Amino acid sequence: MRTARRPRPIVTALASCGVLTAVMQTIVVPLLPRLPALTGGTPTDVSWLLTVTLLAGAVFTPLLGRAGDMYGKRRVLVLALGSMITGSVLCAISSSLAVLLVGRGLQGAALAVVPLGISILRDELPRERVVPAIAMMSATLGVGAALGIPLATLVVEHADWHTLFWLCAALGVAALTAVVLVVPESPLRTNGRFDIVGALGLSAFLVCLLVPVSKGSAWGWGSPATLSFLAAAVLIVPLWAVHQLRASTPMVDLRVSARPAVLFTNLAALLVGFSFYANSLATAQLVQEPVSTGYGLGASIVVSGLCLLPGGIAMVLLSPLSARMSAARGPRFTLAVATGVMAIGYTVRLFTSESLTAIVIGATVVAAGTAVAYSALPALIMHAVPVTETAAANGLNTLMRSIGQAVCSAVVATVLATLVTAQGPTLGAYLVVFVIAGACALAALGLTLLIPSPRPAQVEERVLTGAAA
Repeated sequence: MRTARRPRPIVTALASCGVLTAVMQTIVVPLLPRLPALTGGTPTDVSWLLTVTLLAGAVFTPLLGRAGDMYGKRRVLVLALGSMITGSVLCAISSSLAVLLVGRGLQGAALAVVPLGISILRDELPRERVVPAIAMMSATLGVGAALGIPLATLVVEHADWHTLFWLCAALGVAALTAVVLVVPESPLRTNGRFDIVGALGLSAFLVCLLVPVSKGSAWGWGSPATLSFLAAAVLIVPLWAVHQLRASTPMVDLRVSARPAVLFTNLAALLVGFSFYANSLATAQLVQEPVSTGYGLGASIVVSGLCLLPGGIAMVLLSPLSARMSAARGPRFTLAVATGVMAIGYTVRLFTSESLTAIVIGATVVAAGTAVAYSALPALIMHAVPVTETAAANGLNTLMRSIGQAVCSAVVATVLATLVTAQGPTLGAYLVVFVIAGACALAALGLTLLIPSPRPAQVEERVLTGAAA
């Protein structure tokens, strides 16, 4: 059912929510070196300000996606935005590490706005607007992440650091107001009860997996804490899977998720998330390395953030192109092109890591590929799942991207901490990161080629009507 008479305001409101959520995830990155002095915590403790947001996003995205399918997507979207605003205010009024951790956790829960927004667009927009709008909404994750670091560096350089969170809160209120005023509630619902046991099991698994992945380099990969968490994750998985297969309305429909069209798309999303995040993390650090290293440029924190800005602009401009490409050739073709472009971008970076201009060009090429990939992923998912499960299915796909980013953060930290000299990481350390990220992009391309490929018209019809493959 598509009842929206004003599609443009709906798309604008939802896209602004997606960009804001992604910006919120990355704004503390430039602050991390200063936070120990600002909060009185240790470097290991303040790193949890990134970890807790990742964990909260990973846990709440599939949960709120399922809740949206069952109880109303707009209603749950408003709840997620309210969580982000509350978390932003808590971070804005305090320098206590404990309060900041609570606030960042509440901000992380808002990651669910992207899959919820995609499902609302599918339910409400006129047929001819659905595919390009969904492409834009999905791309907001990458756009916001690419813009978050430059924005944060400018604010940190010229204002009190609490201003970042006041800005997030104010923008959150504006986004929430726009949603309330222009976004209708979808009439589509999934019947049955919310799978509380499945939700708890999934949450426990994600915590036990992502905590050691995020903190393994600090704790030690062979430490008792790391191994205990990973062992718990391994034990939880089969128990949770058995429950999901027996539940009448499971948290995650494993039978649908095992379809090649869904499984390979989700695995590709994980690898794309890894490859994209490596671009942001490595670029922001590489250009700041001191000249004494022999390869560093000694750039300021503001310059390091601005190096990512062209990539963010490219992502904004390319999401409509992705939609047109998917309409003409199918989303599988689009995702294959995108992952190939990302691999080319990392190849460029292997040979140009000592020139600021070349670094920006390479980072922008990777970001461009990411924009097209992120725009194609939801179309692949939605042609393969029932219309009543779109929020949950897109939530799972978003979760896979988040897991990819978490693993990437751990891998980059480990590589840069291992291949070092007295001045810091070696150039070889960054090149290893680029090789790994490029290999992930190529692996995503291989998985994309395994996805069953219906004709473009079939994809569009299934995205619009919700007929499962």
